[in-house]
Amino acid sequence: MHRFRTHGFQRTLLSSAIALFPMALQAQEAQDGAEEKTFEEVVVTGIRGALQQSLDVKRDATSIVDAINAEDIGKFPDKNVADSLQRVPGISVDRIWGEGRDIFVRGTDSTLNRTLMNGQNVASAYWWANDNPSRGFNYSILASELVSSLEVYKSPEARHDEGSIGGMVNVITRKPMDLDPMTINLSTESVYSELPDQWDPQVSGLVSWKNDAETFAVLASYNSQQRTMRRDGLEVFPTNDLYTVTDQNGNVTEDVYVPWGGGSAIFQQDRQRDTANVTLQFRPTDRWDMTLNYVGSDMDMDNSNQNYLFVAGGYKIPNGDVVTNPEFIPTSDGYQALVGGVIENPDSIGVADEPIVREAFVKSDVLDFAADYAGDTWELHLQAGMTSAEGGSTKDRNYWFEGNSAEDLNFGPNTNEFSFPGVDPLDGNALHLNAANLRDWVRVMEDDENYLQADASFDVQLGFVTAIKTGLKLRDHTIENNRQNGSVDVTNPDIADQVAALNAITLADVSSGPSPALHGEGATSGSLTRYAFLDTGLAKQQIDSILDAGAMTYAEDQRAYYKINEDITAAYAQAEFASGNLHGNFGVRLVETDQTSHAYIDGERGAVGRSYREALPSVNVIYDLSEDIILRAAASRAMARPTFQNLSSNIVINATSGTATAGNPKLDPMFADQFELGAEWYFSDASLLAATYFNKDLSTFVFQDTQVEVIDGNSINVTRPYNADQGADIQGIELQVQHDFGSGFGVLGNYTWTDAKVPDSNLELPGNSRDQFNASTYYENDFLSLRLSYNMRSESYGGLTSGSQLVTDKYDQWDATANWMATENIDVFFTAVNLTNEIIYMRTADGIPVGFYENGSRFSLGARLSF
Repeated sequence: MHRFRTHGFQRTLLSSAIALFPMALQAQEAQDGAEEKTFEEVVVTGIRGALQQSLDVKRDATSIVDAINAEDIGKFPDKNVADSLQRVPGISVDRIWGEGRDIFVRGTDSTLNRTLMNGQNVASAYWWANDNPSRGFNYSILASELVSSLEVYKSPEARHDEGSIGGMVNVITRKPMDLDPMTINLSTESVYSELPDQWDPQVSGLVSWKNDAETFAVLASYNSQQRTMRRDGLEVFPTNDLYTVTDQNGNVTEDVYVPWGGGSAIFQQDRQRDTANVTLQFRPTDRWDMTLNYVGSDMDMDNSNQNYLFVAGGYKIPNGDVVTNPEFIPTSDGYQALVGGVIENPDSIGVADEPIVREAFVKSDVLDFAADYAGDTWELHLQAGMTSAEGGSTKDRNYWFEGNSAEDLNFGPNTNEFSFPGVDPLDGNALHLNAANLRDWVRVMEDDENYLQADASFDVQLGFVTAIKTGLKLRDHTIENNRQNGSVDVTNPDIADQVAALNAITLADVSSGPSPALHGEGATSGSLTRYAFLDTGLAKQQIDSILDAGAMTYAEDQRAYYKINEDITAAYAQAEFASGNLHGNFGVRLVETDQTSHAYIDGERGAVGRSYREALPSVNVIYDLSEDIILRAAASRAMARPTFQNLSSNIVINATSGTATAGNPKLDPMFADQFELGAEWYFSDASLLAATYFNKDLSTFVFQDTQVEVIDGNSINVTRPYNADQGADIQGIELQVQHDFGSGFGVLGNYTWTDAKVPDSNLELPGNSRDQFNASTYYENDFLSLRLSYNMRSESYGGLTSGSQLVTDKYDQWDATANWMATENIDVFFTAVNLTNEIIYMRTADGIPVGFYENGSRFSLGARLSF
């Protein structure tokens, strides 16, 4: 397959777009003397109108689809798009940062579900050092003001992009031809975040115009959002390391899991997100419709994380410190875990403070050109574009203060209590800087894709076949991850004075007072809620001034580097059929993937390549039982590719332990043979009662395993990802109800039950929640609209650590919105998110706490001007 190069592709796309301008102008002149055509359109807005539009999309779909429509320009159900998606049956979201960022569909992990914009991939990146490029989508970069509607395809068609096993989300942006000839929408809003006690501004604007002949139109929108975030966390860091524990009587317990450490953390972030959208639309004749669309999102995030730590498995137990009255719990793999006791020895390192200061960013751009031609009995669709993203940090500086102390620990599933006998956490003089543990990460994650697509549809009369659709798509996708590590070489005699100066700094020297009171909802009686707090301004003056003068040096982190390129060719053929009340489609999608994984191998950059071809058949059948009752059935084979980090060919050997970690560029994609059956009853306007059964047979999933490999003639334990010999079985039921009671009142709700099993294993499938429930009730009249929403997700599962799986406890949340139409052109609106300030509890299945996170409630008040 031939690859098309970025710069030449960009020039071709842009020159084609420029060439369309005179065509549009000529068409406008030709239409000036033409007979005028008058159309009358009744537009229904508001909550009921948006719900009716969503049901129309679902009802008319040729596969199993759910949809969400904006009530009007800038009036999406939630300020965060992922938060809106969680109200769709079968979808749950990750709220670890206080708002939806990643989505999970029908029991599958977020990396197994793709999000597209106007039918194409959107490059995505992340800012956090522990995040890696994934197949998912970072919803935090997407402003809800851009969105006209969301469509969730749960049963694929051959014409759809491959890569989703749970479901595919298509974000549809606005087009100027769909709006009034001159449309202006302006809004201003102030958002109050409860934990940081801060008001932040947000402004947005949209202008759309089209000429009288409706041959040329332009839309421009801009959204600027400031956000002050704070997250309080009580954390424990369990590992897979086993230790020997000795109590005060000399009794020895071997093979014990001991957490590396844990702490009382506060994360703070000042975020600025600017999003722009420009759309040009051309209709030079009744048959042509061409659109050039640009979307750019630029997000800067200055943030800090401070964590006052105990260091049980990191320092105390390896030092041989005795544990008085140790408390153990059994673990699922037959060992034990230490969850309580006093780790003695006040003369060994037992307390630390780890402030991390970051200057982070995420940028994403999309430039897309689409052209549609409608013949008498055939249609042609052409689309080409590029998307790029960049994320990371220009600074990720980690300070480390430590002191000697014993540790008093007490842990339970919802308890994280620790203290330091003889050390007052409010006394910064007890901890001093350790120059050897200082580090800085300068990281850049890049995601680039170019694409070219052609689709054709032909009306035919071949028995019960009514149309044939076929198409070809080329994608050139590259992911690259780079990181520079900054460190202080304390053995370098040339900087001995600087090292001494750094080691002499105490936490009190760079603190201007205690931390805020933390963990108002998550703390128990023995939890640490206040401690000496690093002042980032003082740290820059006293610490950074030394580091930036040459004490800290930087080098490429070979362990973090990888570059993966995928050249993907896909072709499909799909037939539409109809016979009486029966109609639907069937087809097959053929996909070829050429993959090259670059990484450091034996200290040198190398590459490993592979290719694979797959056939993905699908069929969707719809039967109109009556005018208001629809029965659906679908069967398909779906595919999802492994995550980019898992595909890295990197091998890193730990010189201390003699073990190694690695990626696996030979990982196979994951497949699912799946089917679903559903019934939908549209018993009234804006009303629905529906049920769907789904079943997915996953061919494999990816897990981490340690095996002995021979490297340079030495046998080494290497941990890398592998395909499981057996996959997983997922089945579930989605129930959905929506009803307009009249007089402005309505209700909608859905429940999803998902049963996911891994054969011959006690493991739960990562990402799955057995129960999900969503409900909203609303009221609206000519002047006022109100909505109250509830969301619940039962416990979900993650990877293995300390003998059992990670578990996120059941989480539920209340949100509310209100809109007052003050005049014909002015609305005043109010939103509330996480009204009851719910806590996210994470632990292992055996009861070792991992993280209790409090994000606080958010409220906003704003006004919108439309004309």
